[in-house]
Amino acid sequence: VQLQASGGGLVLAGGSQRLSCVASGRTISFRGIGWFRQAPGKEREFVAAISNDARNTYYRDSVKGRFTISRDNDKNTVYLQMDSLKPEDTAVYYCAQREYSAGSYYPSDYVFWGQGTQVTVSS
Repeated sequence: VQLQASGGGLVLAGGSQRLSCVASGRTISFRGIGWFRQAPGKEREFVAAISNDARNTYYRDSVKGRFTISRDNDKNTVYLQMDSLKPEDTAVYYCAQREYSAGSYYPSDYVFWGQGTQVTVSS
């Protein structure tokens, strides 16, 4: 299984960006997917997750109301729409896949990880 995250870049504070995570090698239809981020000098932290059928979504408090996770199982792709971006959202963003259908807040619950995409929010 390979996960390819893309869509990062430089954006002004208050702007929007959409990240994509494309899976290859196996369908994601039965598996929960999560987004995590890691800023320089900080630990990797949970951002959002989604269950296999998209019925359940999970967000860290600081992104609720600004970020939206979604998925298109036909395209084997999960998205993270980020609006009202803040400088503190600057980080490398990673997508990850579980072996179970539910999403999870914990990095240790994920088996496969993408390579990350840099998001930089300038003030």
